[in-house]
Amino acid sequence: MDVDRIRACFPALDLGVAHFDGPGGSQVPRQVAGAVAAAMTAGLGNRGTTTEAEARTERIVAEARAAAGDLLGTDPRGVVVGRSMTQLTFDMARTLSRSWGPGDEVVVTRLDHDANIRPWVTAAERAGATVRWLGFDPATAELDDLAPLLGERTRLVAFTAGSNLLGTRPDVRRLADAAHEAGALVYLDAVHLAPHAPVDRSALGVDLLACSPYKFFGPHLGLLAGDPAFLETLHPDKLLPSTDVVPERFELGTLPHELLAGVTAAVDFMAGLEPGGGDRRERLLRSMAALEARESALLDHLVDGLRAIDGVTLHGAPARRTPTVLFTVAGHAPVDVARHLADQGVNAPAGHFYALEASRHAGLGDTGGVRAGLAAYTSEEDVDRLVAAVADLR
Repeated sequence: MDVDRIRACFPALDLGVAHFDGPGGSQVPRQVAGAVAAAMTAGLGNRGTTTEAEARTERIVAEARAAAGDLLGTDPRGVVVGRSMTQLTFDMARTLSRSWGPGDEVVVTRLDHDANIRPWVTAAERAGATVRWLGFDPATAELDDLAPLLGERTRLVAFTAGSNLLGTRPDVRRLADAAHEAGALVYLDAVHLAPHAPVDRSALGVDLLACSPYKFFGPHLGLLAGDPAFLETLHPDKLLPSTDVVPERFELGTLPHELLAGVTAAVDFMAGLEPGGGDRRERLLRSMAALEARESALLDHLVDGLRAIDGVTLHGAPARRTPTVLFTVAGHAPVDVARHLADQGVNAPAGHFYALEASRHAGLGDTGGVRAGLAAYTSEEDVDRLVAAVADLR
């Protein structure tokens, strides 16, 4: 993978900062910013077919759904657009919980970002349903066994494809199959996985999958993907004049059309990380597999460097993980470590990053730790800068 070519696409890197803050939002390549600007200045309108502006807007929406379908291995007719993954999950929780009642059960995990916990907890409490919690081993950050929590009244199991705090990548297919055997729906948070590895909703066997384009070089919005036939069975709150067609029935108000042009550009950018032919899905699979391999090797380099520093503790050691490290430094508050790194031109923030349950369960309380996440534009020199800056604290 030609890292220099990739890095040249990101104007933010010209400032000389080493960015390890991608798990909270990646930097944006020129191609994406250009697509957003071009859409905004090309002449847009409400979606339709009467005017060229309407038709152009219609094409932008259709192209974004198609791109998201290729990225996530899902039918583009089941791709829902929202303000954020959090908003989409709250909306879906309200819709699904209409059929829940006392005696029904919902399973959430201690490992997840709160966006895949609190919507389900809130909805279950309002419906009178019971919330069951799946924990994890604080030492390894591996999830506990799901089977004991499942029963004939389990209505939904929500879990992550990649922990945004500790990097854990659970066996999604195994968990999904177990949930389905109990008759439950599966809601997958793929926000932290989609920027780093190939994703295939159908192969993973999940009913609903959510992600955030701004984590994979795109604009700030959220995507929710499901089988169109399944979405047809759900009836969310909507305005009377708005269409009842899927997926539009789940989209409140006017979509951010210019940002959707950026989503298409971001997916196309990801498909071009590794050169080669084929359709977009084929190019995505090739590029993401190459990226996964490169980031894995770079992660090993980062982990080895941090482990060699006296006083540094790495939290969690999952067998399979995203290129994400959470660490603390003895004698230094995480926020002070992050501030020191920033002074050295290294952006690696501190906190619990909304994975509050995970931080508490791992024994880090509400303080959390310092998080360093790799991205396609991360260089070996960036990693060396981070390690050297941490070593300067001792």
